[in-house]
This record gives sequence, C-alpha cells and structure tokens, in this order.
Amino acid sequence: MPFYQRLGDVPRKRHVQFRENGTLLTEEVMGLEGFVGNESILYHLQSPCRVMELAGFEPIERDEWVPDQHAHRHFHTYGVEPEGDEITGRRTLMWNNDVEVSLCRPSERMDYFFRNGEGDEVIFVHEGSGMLETIFGEVPYKDGDYVVIPRGTTYRFAPDGPQRYLVFETPGLIEIPKRYRNAYGQLLEGAPYYHRDIHPPTRLNTVREKGEFPVKVRVRGGYQTYVLDYHPFDVVGWDGYLYPWTFSIHDFEPITGRIHQPPPSHQTFQGQNFVICSFCPRKLDFDPLAVPIPYHHSNLQSEEMIYYVSGNFGSRRGVEVGSITLHPSGLPHGPQPGLAEKAIGMHETSELAVMCDTFHPLKLSTFARDLDDGRYAYSWYENAQDTGAGVDDASGAGLTSHL
Repeated sequence: MPFYQRLGDVPRKRHVQFRENGTLLTEEVMGLEGFVGNESILYHLQSPCRVMELAGFEPIERDEWVPDQHAHRHFHTYGVEPEGDEITGRRTLMWNNDVEVSLCRPSERMDYFFRNGEGDEVIFVHEGSGMLETIFGEVPYKDGDYVVIPRGTTYRFAPDGPQRYLVFETPGLIEIPKRYRNAYGQLLEGAPYYHRDIHPPTRLNTVREKGEFPVKVRVRGGYQTYVLDYHPFDVVGWDGYLYPWTFSIHDFEPITGRIHQPPPSHQTFQGQNFVICSFCPRKLDFDPLAVPIPYHHSNLQSEEMIYYVSGNFGSRRGVEVGSITLHPSGLPHGPQPGLAEKAIGMHETSELAVMCDTFHPLKLSTFARDLDDGRYAYSWYENAQDTGAGVDDASGAGLTSHL
C-alpha cells in the first residue's frame, strides 16, 4: 500500500530490543520482493515459527471443462447453493497461471485460521457484512467492499448473516494502478479514488490465549495445516505499508467523457497479467453525436469476464444479478443488435458490475460448465431476428459492461 500505518505498541527503532514485562518480544519483518518491496514489521509474544504439530496436506484438485466449441459464455451463478466456509466454500469458475476466480457462498463458520502463502487475494463482497479478523487487527467489511488481503496474512472471517463473494487469488501482486500514483506513491488528483477511500485495520486485539489452534496455509498447490499451541493473533504492535484493507465499489468515481471511454477508465486494481475494473452508475457520453455504448471490439490478447452485481439489465434478456459473461480471446463482442440505436440520447446508467480482464487464456471448471446457459454465443443472431423484445427498454443496462 502507498501509505504508512501503525497499530499497537512498537519500539522507537526497528531491530532493537522490545520487551513486555521483561520478556523480549519476537520481531517479524513481513515483506515483498526480497526486502525491497513493501513491508510491515510485527512484534509477537511467541515466535511465528513455533509449530506444535504438522497436520495433513490437501492438494488442490481442479476439474477442468474443455468445451467442444470456442465461444462466448454466460454463467448463471445466483442460484448456487451455499456450502463450506469462506475458504472451503470457494468454488473455482476459471483460472490461469496468473489468477484464479471463484464463487463463494459459505454455509458455515471457520473453526480454524487461514493464510495464503502463495498469493494475494481480492474478495468482492456481493452480499453480506462482518469482520475480517487478522493478525494486523480487525477489518470491518460490508456489501460492495473489495477486501484486499496480501499474502502471508493470517485471518479468519466473522460473518454477520448470509454472504456471497467473488474471489480473486493471484501469485502476483495486487496493486493500485501505477497511473493513479505519483512517484512517491500518493494517489493523484485525477485518480478515481483517494487514500480516504481505503480502510486499513481499525483495531488491534492482542490475544494471549493458549490451546490448540489450527492454521491452514495455502502453499505449493495445496493446503498445509499447522497446529499452534498459542493464538496466532499474538501481535502487540506493527507498522508499515503491508496490511489488509477494504475499498468500496461505491467509492469509485467513474470517469466520463465527451465520447465513449475505453475499459481502462474503469480500472480499479492491477495484477500480474490481469486487471480488475468497476463499472459503476455514471453519467454517459455528452457529445451530441455520441453513441453512449461500448463499440464492438475484439479481445485479441485478453479474456474478459464480467460479474453483474446490481442494476437494470433489461436491455439484454437473460442477464441477471449474479450472471457472469465470458468473452474469450480471438472473438469480437459488443452490444446487442438494435441497442446502439436505442441508447442514443440516454444520459446515465445505473448498473453495477465487476470485470476481470486477463492477458492469457482462462481455463474453465466443470462447476462453470454446470452454470453455462449454452445459448449466449447465439444471442447476437437471435436478437437480430427479434427486434421487438429485449431492446425496446434500453434503460442503460449494458452501457458500461460491454454487452
């Protein structure tokens, strides 16, 4: 993160003696890129290396679906039944070497702690609220929040009611786009959000409890469980630039123009060979001759996944809350026949969606196969045959989300 945070007690200088009631505390430098990237320094009651028991290792197994045809896809996810917890309930939809995209509707609470040892996470909270309990302190979250969790963060969810998440996991780094930052890391005046919109941990609770505490760590393509004889949230203080945080999609300030703005104007995060974008309610293009809708384009070097959060999707039949469309590389896509003409003269759009563009092809899971409607690839043809229904109510749906 581009700004410094501090919670709890830390010594005057790093790497010096720091004691509590005469006992020397354990300093841990938690950093990226071999001591030259962002880091935080944490002070523990116990050594973070201390392990009571090595429990089992569970390899991650993905069932890949290789479709018979290369085509645009539409997945209906809203009716998926809850299962598992915030970790075991993640059901992979699509993935490549740079990012893994999952849906999660937990039905039970975590009775262990989790740490992703091989990647950063972005969890979009479509529905629900609660507290992310972490080694850095408490991180409250609510619907519409992106919860950004850097690798190495030990955490546990404490949800309040039913939850629905879209989860991104990456072996690369999740960052604020470079073009939004100056040379010192501060967000620019023209950026679509500011430091005040980023919410770090609010309170540090040092837990001194003894017992048996399982910690599940994602490493080497699986989950290794360790058992500690102390509570992992034993940190008395920390400071630095690396920590979990939230950013609300509702705090993203849309960028508009006289004519239609391309997808990078909606970018929220950058990852290794992928981006995450937020399509938010906004005013539309204001040139008298503007066509306020995305132009047809070809994903020659990328794959485009859009998750529909809320809004009026009446301008494309079949698209609903929780729908996911996938436009794979090598194929053009664009608005439904007739919609460009119907959109002329419109002044705003009200829909909300999350997009992930990858620069390498995505693999699909059998879970995605079971959610595929099987007809989306024909929607441009079928809607061209029927110009009476589905396009007359061009109410703004699809204007930001590349339908």
